[in-house]
Amino acid sequence: MALARKQQESDKGHLQPRMTKEAPRLEKRQQPRFTSQFRSTISGGQGEGQGRTLDLSVGGCMIETDLPVVVGASFECRIYVPGLDWPLRINEAQVRWVKSNTFGIQFTKIQPDEEAKLKQVIARLNEEFKT
Repeated sequence: MALARKQQESDKGHLQPRMTKEAPRLEKRQQPRFTSQFRSTISGGQGEGQGRTLDLSVGGCMIETDLPVVVGASFECRIYVPGLDWPLRINEAQVRWVKSNTFGIQFTKIQPDEEAKLKQVIARLNEEFKT
């Protein structure tokens, strides 16, 4: 009995691995995203900084930056796409998630002409993806 108790006490400090089944993740995105690497700038209440847009959709993108951001923060975003005379200007974007030095944003305010340019960029990325 004493031996069994000692074995139980020594096992308390060591967690036994468990097999768990994770539920499949549901895709929450409403638009397809395309891998890209465009220079971007963000500015708002948390400051101003440079970043790199890693993927892009009509409704948002993922940005890599050293600037600290928090979920729910809003800012202006400019995305420098090669071939455009001016960067895409997103009047307002909101941070939806943060992981390490990357974060995802949703475009919440964009002028119609900028949205048209964004859709052209997405169409071009879609064509490149198909080839």
